Amino acid sequence: MNLTKLKKFAQGARRTLRAEVASRLDYVLQQDDVYTRGHAAEIQDIRARLKQRDREQIVEEVAYTWFNRLIAFRYMDLRGYTQSRVVSPQPGQVQPEILFQIKQGRTPKGLASLQSTFDGYLSGRTQSAQPDREIYTRALLGICNEYNTTLPFLFRKVDSYMAVLLPSDLLSDTSIIAEIQKAITEDDVEDVEIIGWLYQFYISEKKDQVFGRPKGEKIKKEDIPAATQLFTPHWIVRYMVENSLGRLWRNNRPETGLKDQMEYYIEGDPEPEFLTIEGPEEITLLDPACGSGHILTYAFDLLYGMYEEAGYSAEEIPSLILTNNLYGIDIDTRAAELASFALTMKARE
Repeated sequence: MNLTKLKKFAQGARRTLRAEVASRLDYVLQQDDVYTRGHAAEIQDIRARLKQRDREQIVEEVAYTWFNRLIAFRYMDLRGYTQSRVVSPQPGQVQPEILFQIKQGRTPKGLASLQSTFDGYLSGRTQSAQPDREIYTRALLGICNEYNTTLPFLFRKVDSYMAVLLPSDLLSDTSIIAEIQKAITEDDVEDVEIIGWLYQFYISEKKDQVFGRPKGEKIKKEDIPAATQLFTPHWIVRYMVENSLGRLWRNNRPETGLKDQMEYYIEGDPEPEFLTIEGPEEITLLDPACGSGHILTYAFDLLYGMYEEAGYSAEEIPSLILTNNLYGIDIDTRAAELASFALTMKARE
């Protein structure tokens, strides 16, 4: 995993998305044309939100929401978890696979309700200077809503203003999706840890801005997540988890084979008193500042080994871990969403 490359990408992606969302916001608020008249209700929703929140907050929210979703799709595409690749082409193709399939008359089942809309653009009955863009935008929004069933924490139903402010350029060689394809490779998604790194890098410039504020100026409430976010290095994660969760298991099962996997476990004198458990299903681990889930995902790995030693089958272990063992909270909702996604991907492996 090339962290320098990923940092450059994530920081650039934030700037690109913010600029495109801001431009889109100006367009829908200032123009009177076929598109804006056709989305009058959504634009009215945006105007109402601007009375409650400032423009900067809305731009930031929309930008990071689409960043989270697009990198999640890229991860799932390359891991083979999507029925049709959403933001990635198949080898030898240029456009995202889902768009290619729709144009070939093979619309995914989850988008069947949009078939007449797609047919209109493909046949020319619905006029558009960029029919591919119109088809892909609708397909992307439809897939996001479909994933609301399985990954609701990350793919909430697309609010009207989120859809209207989706960047219009998604298919050109300089689009955000093209940048995602170049930056995140199959080698990068071997470990779900990449999700945490990308988020850390995405907000790094915001964090620098907060700490660079004039002396004496208070940190705004909405800036606290960026100011307090810190990605914990893997060796520190292992040290903490192995000497807490791992120690609990070792105390209860001195013969455990997991001790050979715990590189950062510190041997100590036998503990005369310790919490006793019958099995791994009794363990609860809470990370009260979970961020994007780095500690929780490593705890998942360790718990998996514990369930194996307790005689559980590989098919039932992931569900048992997510149901019984792992909990996390964070002041940053965006990071918590990615933590939930990362754990789901661990279970999917």
